[in-house]
Amino acid sequence: MQSKNGKYLWTVKVSDKGQISIPKEAREIFGISTGDTLLMLGDIERGLALVKGDDYIDFATAILNAKKD
Repeated sequence: MQSKNGKYLWTVKVSDKGQISIPKEAREIFGISTGDTLLMLGDIERGLALVKGDDYIDFATAILNAKKD
């Protein structure tokens, strides 16, 4: 689905093994490639979200390596 404001919507189906396929357009827009690690976040009230794991790993590493003032 095309977006003018940077927000997108896709539908996916869950397989009998609990797997989903990320639509090609979504993979291209968000730079998701075979072998990438994704982080699944869950909130009882707001639902699920997938984010690229590398982005959060880099963020966590920066926090852990930050110098104390």
